Amino acid sequence: MNPPSLAQKLGTTTHMSCLRHEAERFGLRTEKDLVDEAIARGCFHFLQSDTPPASRVTETEFPNEKLALALLTIANRYEPWLIRVGAMLLSHTDNDVRQIARHTRLERSESVIREIALAGQRYEPENLFWSELLGLLPELPSPQAGVLPHHSRYVSIPGKIGPGRMGSPAWLRPKKVTSLGYAA
Repeated sequence: MNPPSLAQKLGTTTHMSCLRHEAERFGLRTEKDLVDEAIARGCFHFLQSDTPPASRVTETEFPNEKLALALLTIANRYEPWLIRVGAMLLSHTDNDVRQIARHTRLERSESVIREIALAGQRYEPENLFWSELLGLLPELPSPQAGVLPHHSRYVSIPGKIGPGRMGSPAWLRPKKVTSLGYAA
């Protein structure tokens, strides 16, 4: 039996993803391929080796907005880890909010992206990216509790940083950190 899709877990119908089909043309055939490409583009939090994988496609050919939505499409099998990687890439500082909203509609992933944007707004209320994105998405009820990762899974929570001082949560955003093996 096949594992359920994210769409099934959300209680909606699964469809064919245009972005997954486009990604396949660049050799990104599996969900692991998509994750590796996101890691190559700076999603260091999910790096599980000594060095990041090499990028297979340029950001010009397959932009971060498209890669993020290919990871977050409801057509994927249900895997919270994919959602976490996609959320990190979704928040890339160079991403175009209008392109994200456009691809979100085409992928029928509004409820997923809306929940991520609400989490982003919770941790970064001053970041206009999240409010602009929410403004371009339809009002929808939240998915059933427990389907999407808890909002705290999209941030780094540093814990104690000094006597009696706790660090503030920071949204996970792609960055090519040289000390992690990314080229300068």
